[in-house]
Amino acid sequence: MGQHGKHRALVSLGAAAALTLWAAAAEAQCRLALVLGLDISSSVDAEEDALQRQGLARALIAPQVVQAATALPGQPVAIAVFEWSGRWQQDLLLDWTLVESAADMERISATIAASKRSYADFPTAMGYALGYASDLLRRAPPCLFRTLDLSGDGINNDGFGPALAYQNFPYDEVTVNGLVVTGHDQAVVTFFEREVRHGPGAFIEVARGFADFERAMRRKLVRELGARVIGVAE
Repeated sequence: MGQHGKHRALVSLGAAAALTLWAAAAEAQCRLALVLGLDISSSVDAEEDALQRQGLARALIAPQVVQAATALPGQPVAIAVFEWSGRWQQDLLLDWTLVESAADMERISATIAASKRSYADFPTAMGYALGYASDLLRRAPPCLFRTLDLSGDGINNDGFGPALAYQNFPYDEVTVNGLVVTGHDQAVVTFFEREVRHGPGAFIEVARGFADFERAMRRKLVRELGARVIGVAE
């Protein structure tokens, strides 16, 4: 095949990909389904949990986050939030909610701010958290992209880990980002980078302690909510 033939083939492939993307967009109710998972394992004390919970609530209504979530009229995002720790200790804080306005973000923020911790004395079963999130994503509204935002301050220490979760749950088309809460323990960051980060465009954000959680979450949400636009293939 000559250069012109190769060029035509590439153009055809690009056009086919664009048509597929637009067809998916036409069927989707939203551009992004985003699940947020908060770590409430025993390593997170009451003060740290409050910093995490209120930090997320405030980050959700930060102007730059609201702008990222509502920047495309007619292309909303959907958000769900859960907390997790041991094998069977997951609790839904916010079921799927479409975000089409700043008022929607304010309602989500208020729900998280008013939520209470379900468990406090269980280990870190990250594989089970990924399984729970997978079920949550399965019943999400039809969205063009799906992302899990998993926060944690330690490595998996109960049950199967992320690798087995990714092998056994439908994560092929899901991006999993991590928010690592750490002091000076690079091992936790390395674990998230190697074991948790998954899928196209996945990344890890680091909070230097729970007092830094709000800043890290705000930065992370801006990147997640603004990273993908319907009609633009990555």
